[in-house]
Amino acid sequence: MANFEGFSTATIDFMWNLRLNNNKAWFEEHKPEFIEVFQTPMKALGREVFEHINTNFGGRGFIHKVSRIYKDARRVKGGEPYRCNLWFSIERPVPNGMEWTSTPVFWFELTPENWTYGLGYYSARAETMAKLRARIDKNPKAFEKFVALLEKQNEFALEGAEYVRKKEAPTKKVEAWYNKKSFSLIHEQQHGAELFTSDLVGRIVSGYTFLMPFYDYFITLDSDPGPVKTN
Repeated sequence: MANFEGFSTATIDFMWNLRLNNNKAWFEEHKPEFIEVFQTPMKALGREVFEHINTNFGGRGFIHKVSRIYKDARRVKGGEPYRCNLWFSIERPVPNGMEWTSTPVFWFELTPENWTYGLGYYSARAETMAKLRARIDKNPKAFEKFVALLEKQNEFALEGAEYVRKKEAPTKKVEAWYNKKSFSLIHEQQHGAELFTSDLVGRIVSGYTFLMPFYDYFITLDSDPGPVKTN
């Protein structure tokens, strides 16, 4: 398999053209282009990043996935059957009875406008976030160390919807985390030179390496006992 050498301007052009021509006839005509300039480099990038992470952080049972261009038939709206973006993820297999959306994953996504990568939940369960708050309540100083790590860097930002009715956090430093319904640690960037070179591999691996202590903390949340309910 070929190494990742970067995406190309043809990749960006394809995404925009698909957005303007999101129908089966156009896509089937341009499918070889999709495979060459979009799918193949995305798979190569995901594979190389995964190999680095699996070598450096073995024993976590990671797998990696690359998204399909075809939308889930249940989510096709307006007659547009294709995604204009692709992503790969690095994660653990989802336990029986759980949705992939409720576990933390590393991801990289390329869209017509920009690219993002990071660590987070697509939609964390309310119970998971309650367990996070319970951990923070038990030892807020320990979690403040994670807050401090984020404050010392400018690659990743904390994002996620918050509760309308604010919850009273044990300390000011953990307040932003304490009031999240779900969250991601995300880097978002416009298309630029780095996207078109193999340097992107190192950028993502470095970012995931920084985020790994966060992953190790969050992946164990669901094994915590349920928070004690009070009347």
